[in-house]
Amino acid sequence: MREFIETIAKNLVDKPEEVKVTEIDGERTVVYELRVGEGDLGKVIGKRGQTAKSIRILLAAASAKRGKRAVLEILE
Repeated sequence: MREFIETIAKNLVDKPEEVKVTEIDGERTVVYELRVGEGDLGKVIGKRGQTAKSIRILLAAASAKRGKRAVLEILE
């Protein structure tokens, strides 16, 4: 799942080499921290948050099959 998020983010930003995804696996929840380079935060979030919302929906659908809740934090 980490690679999935990383691939999407790298295709959205200007500085793909600065994209990093950290996975924190808990008992019932997995937290993914997506870090992007300076100035790329708006590209990942998108207009009115639509891009971030779409990524979160895809992540939730994929993680439901694993039986865990997934949370995506987007950080600069």
